[in-house]
Amino acid sequence: MASKVYWADLRADFHENLQQKLTRLMKTAGMGEIDFDRKFVAIKMHFGEPGNLAFLRPNWAKTVADFVKERGGKPFLTDCNTLYVGGRKNGLDHLDTACLNGFNPMTTGCQVIIADGIKGSDEVAVPVVGGRLVKEAKIGRAVMDADVFISLTHFKGHEEAGFGGALKNIGMGCGSRAGKMEQHNAGKPHVNHEHCVGCGMCTRICAHSALSVAERKANIDHSRCVGCGRCIAICPRNAIQIDWDETVTNLNRKIAEYSKAVVDGRPCFHISLVIDVSPNCDCHAENDAAIVPNVGMFASFDPVALDMACVDAVNAQPVMRGSAADGGDVHDHDHFHRIHPETDWMSCLEHAEKIGIGTRAYELIKI
Repeated sequence: MASKVYWADLRADFHENLQQKLTRLMKTAGMGEIDFDRKFVAIKMHFGEPGNLAFLRPNWAKTVADFVKERGGKPFLTDCNTLYVGGRKNGLDHLDTACLNGFNPMTTGCQVIIADGIKGSDEVAVPVVGGRLVKEAKIGRAVMDADVFISLTHFKGHEEAGFGGALKNIGMGCGSRAGKMEQHNAGKPHVNHEHCVGCGMCTRICAHSALSVAERKANIDHSRCVGCGRCIAICPRNAIQIDWDETVTNLNRKIAEYSKAVVDGRPCFHISLVIDVSPNCDCHAENDAAIVPNVGMFASFDPVALDMACVDAVNAQPVMRGSAADGGDVHDHDHFHRIHPETDWMSCLEHAEKIGIGTRAYELIKI
């Protein structure tokens, strides 16, 4: 049976502004049917990397948080730390970045909590029912402590997953540092000796005695390493790295399985804003020009149907002249595949459907 996906365009006038329109979308889509009263509500979103301007404005987050608070809930905005070098590598830098990009209690009406803690190691091992590649997902603790889960997603392209939609926001975004490593990497971290200065900070942080320093260079004993990623966070020279060696198909399937770990067993709702559709992830310290015109706001209880509806809506749009999607194979009407031809985004939706998260079949209802 097809899932219902609700859609609103971005037209507005003095009768109703865009934030009010989003509120009407959430009401019409049934988000108000969730029991929020005295419940902790995680609103998962991306706070943007410094230098990137495509991420969702905090005004959108406030609209969602206010909706929850009006129904007695206790919302908080959340995300997990990253593996790569940047403004969100640890909990403190992550909070600084969120604040720099406008996310604070004054602008959003709720607190910001980095779900996997200061060093990216505050996680919960969550069984993945029906998982084929992941048996236990490593999810940021604050995400799993919430009674209700809401994803608020900026829909855009992605250089590895094909596009970044609700499932990418949930699965990869809610993974702790070790969880992100598991999704991206079939192995364990290694030391780039060109960057290492032998300071020994990694040896002090490792709980498994996997790191040692010899001749002013650190080395990792992979027979002891458990892949927690704490050494990646602590290294002051960014010398400890992973190989981004998982296949794009397996990456997408792991994203689906991590998503199932997050959404199983509690009320969830999903919102995607198809605006400023940049070709790459908001994790970049820059954003390229939008590849299509802005489309609108989408909402559903089913994240699989939501992603399918959003990608169909993007592919139905004309390409913006001069953007990354302008050119390439003109016969390829999949804008995301045209930009990133090595990706395999459908594998995520197919696998998510197979393991019971939702369905790719949807009924699009315009409000």
